[in-house]
Amino acid sequence: MADFKAGDKYITVIEDTMFLFLLAYLRIRGAGHVARMGEERGVYRVLVGKAEGRRLLGRPRRRWVDNIRMDLQEVGCGYMDWIGLVKDRDRWQALVSAVMNLRVP
Repeated sequence: MADFKAGDKYITVIEDTMFLFLLAYLRIRGAGHVARMGEERGVYRVLVGKAEGRRLLGRPRRRWVDNIRMDLQEVGCGYMDWIGLVKDRDRWQALVSAVMNLRVP
């Protein structure tokens, strides 16, 4: 992050927003790699699996899949089978590119 004067809060807000957009882009892109790995891989089971046993009190923790669904919902693809879409690399790459293009000012 670049150094700015204290009065330039607007620039800092834009940089923070761009960081969140970049983080969502990287999360979606990484989810594509993990979803293509196959069901026998441990990382894939962590992505789609549920933990066994009793959970702690309070609200449920947000899972990685939930974050990906929220990111896709912002683009307008929230209610689709995204793991099935990942298998088609061309369509998935178009979706990931669209996510990044929508977020660049």
